[in-house]
Amino acid sequence: MCGGGGEGVGANNRPVIMDPQKVRDLTAFVQLCKGNPAVLHLPELRFFREWLESMGASIPHPAEHPEFPTSPKKADTEEKTPTTSPEASPESEESEMEIDNEGVIEPDTEEPQEMGDENLEVTEELMDQANEKKMEAIDALGEGNFEKAIEHFTEAIKLNPRLAVLYAKRASVYVKMQRPNAAVRDCDKAISINPDSAQPYKWRGKAHRLLGHWEEAARDLATACKLDYDDETSAMLKEVQPRAQKIIEHRRKYERKREEKAIRERMERAKKAKEEHEKARKEEEARRPGAAGFGGFPGGPGGFPGGMPGMGGMPGMGGMPGLNDLLGDPEVLAAMQDPEIMAAFQDVAQNPANISKYQNNPKVMNFVGKLSSKFGAKP
Repeated sequence: MCGGGGEGVGANNRPVIMDPQKVRDLTAFVQLCKGNPAVLHLPELRFFREWLESMGASIPHPAEHPEFPTSPKKADTEEKTPTTSPEASPESEESEMEIDNEGVIEPDTEEPQEMGDENLEVTEELMDQANEKKMEAIDALGEGNFEKAIEHFTEAIKLNPRLAVLYAKRASVYVKMQRPNAAVRDCDKAISINPDSAQPYKWRGKAHRLLGHWEEAARDLATACKLDYDDETSAMLKEVQPRAQKIIEHRRKYERKREEKAIRERMERAKKAKEEHEKARKEEEARRPGAAGFGGFPGGPGGFPGGMPGMGGMPGMGGMPGLNDLLGDPEVLAAMQDPEIMAAFQDVAQNPANISKYQNNPKVMNFVGKLSSKFGAKP
């Protein structure tokens, strides 16, 4: 292999053309291994470690490099990151909680992968070709060549874009490459084609687990176990369920507080509206003619100091000989229920000179005459 890119010589003495970018990537990887040999103990690099050992290389034990994390992309496993509930607000006392995010990685941001043309007319020949590419992808996967496996699965998908298992298989490789967002996209596609297949749910659940989407992970893994139980999926489900349940309980607690707050606010609004209504009613009664008195008379019975308030100056009206005699007359009582008569009565009671305004109003003058007769006077 050539260290700086360009050509090398293969086993058959033919020149081997190396991709310069891959050579640079390999150089960077070697530098990483030099600085932190524990990276070679990652599960996905087992094939590489075994190859080095078969060549006589000595691989340091991970304990010799305790500072190196379990994966270059994984978050610090010793810290618990505060997680905010989706519905929580800053003013909520329960707006934050701690979730153990061990094993969560940074999301991948690569461009979306090819999905194939759904309108492609798939012939038997294309199906056979797609199956061949799938087998090549599986072989590459067995050799630990994830990039090559992705290439072959993509070619298979382009040949037969409506086969759910191809997307699920490619998703499994993306999970191994720690590209969870790409895996989720493939699983979404697979489920849209065949919602009864367990594999897409399994790999999407694992992808969500890498992203720290605990509720989604638990839901997908549970669905996978329901469709086709396996111990590995069940074990991961048991791992993520407590975290998912913690988020659910936190949300329920917050929603319960929010509902209680909404109920208190509604009760306060109802109480205030009732108070304002009662206040308006009393003000309306106070403004209504004769509302403050008995039977429409200002001042009521208690305001009759020997004569009606303000009526002493009314023409022909003096002291009141008897309240019972006045209130016992049906015509007087009927007149008291007439708003027009009582408005005129209150007007004249406040200013006796206003009687002149009603000289041409028979209804008012008849009432005045009736009162005058009761008081033994002439109007």
